[in-house]
Amino acid sequence: MRNGILVGGNWIIDRVKIIDKYPEEESLANIITEYSSNGGSAYNILKDLVKMHAPMPLEAVGLVGDDVLGDQIIKDCREQGINTTYLHKTSLSNTSYTDVMSVQNTGKRTFFHHRGANALLDTEHFNFGGSGCKIFHLGYLLLLDKLDKLLEDGRSVASFLLEDAVIQGFITTVDLVSESDPQRFKKIIPPSLPFVDYLFINEYEAGMLSSSNLVDENGQIIVSKCFDAAQQILDMGVRQWVILHFPVGVIALSKESYRLYQPCIALPPEKIAGSVGAGDAFASGVLMGIHEEWDMRESLQLGVSVAASSLLAATCSDGVLPCNECLALADKYGYREYDVVNTLSI
Repeated sequence: MRNGILVGGNWIIDRVKIIDKYPEEESLANIITEYSSNGGSAYNILKDLVKMHAPMPLEAVGLVGDDVLGDQIIKDCREQGINTTYLHKTSLSNTSYTDVMSVQNTGKRTFFHHRGANALLDTEHFNFGGSGCKIFHLGYLLLLDKLDKLLEDGRSVASFLLEDAVIQGFITTVDLVSESDPQRFKKIIPPSLPFVDYLFINEYEAGMLSSSNLVDENGQIIVSKCFDAAQQILDMGVRQWVILHFPVGVIALSKESYRLYQPCIALPPEKIAGSVGAGDAFASGVLMGIHEEWDMRESLQLGVSVAASSLLAATCSDGVLPCNECLALADKYGYREYDVVNTLSI
C-alpha cells in the first residue's frame, strides 16, 4: 500500500522584512526586524508536516541552484528527515528567493520574487516510479515556467505530469499562485484540472479562474458566490474536491455536491506575527487529513488550526506546532464568527 506525501514545485528562500508601513514610490518605510526562512509551496508544506509531527514518509522533488542557498535547502531537508533523492541541483541558474515585505500591524504581504532554478523545473526531474508515496502535491502552478508552458494541442506540460501521476496511482493535489493576468489563469490551469483530485485555491484565484467577483462593495467575502465559483471549477474537471480558502474561513465542495464551511480560528491580533506561509500551512493540515483518510470536515479543522499556528511567527513555518497543539488552538480561542446564513446546504 502507498504511504507518504511527495511534494514538488517551488523551493525558495524567503527573506522576510517586517516593516511599519508599505511605502508609496520614492518614499521610505522602516524595517523593524528581518528573518530568513523556507519559502515556496514544496518547501513550506514539507517543513510544516515535519513540525506537525506528521507520521508518514515525506519526499521532496524540485530544483535548486548549485549554490550556498541550494546547499542550505538540501541540508535542512535531510536534517528534518525529508527524502531529497529527487531534489536536484542545476548550474544553469541560482536558487530562487523572495523578498517578503510584511506590514507589522496588518500582516499584509508584498512579494519581490526571483524565479531562479524553479523556472527550469521540468518533467525530467520527476520520477514517479521511484516513489511509493500516496499523495503527490504540486505547487505553485503559474510560477513554474517549464511546467506552465502550453503545447500545440492546448495542454500544459503540468497537465501531462499530473496525468502521469494519476496513472501511477497517486492522489493528486495542486495549489496555485495569485497571478494577476486572468488570461494566464484561463489558459494554463484548466488543462490540468481533469488530473487533480484536490485543488487548493484562494478567493482571488477562484475569481480569476471563474470570471467571478467574490467580494461585496465593502470587500467582504460572499460565501454563496464562493460556492458558485467552486462549482464552476469542479465542472472544469477537478476529480474530487475544490477547497477555497479566504481570510475568515474556507469552503469545500465535492464532486458529489457535499458543501462545507469552516471558519478560521479567532486568534487575537496581538498574537499574529505575520501571515506569510499561512496558505501553505493550511494545505499541509488538509493534506495530512487526506492521507490519514479523515473526513473532509476534520481535515479542514486541522487545516485552519495549522494555519493559525503559523501566524504565531513572522516566517512561514517557525510558528507551526505539533498536530495536537494546533488543534488545541480552536479550544483556546474559538472560531471567527461570520454571517453565512442561507449559504450552506450540508
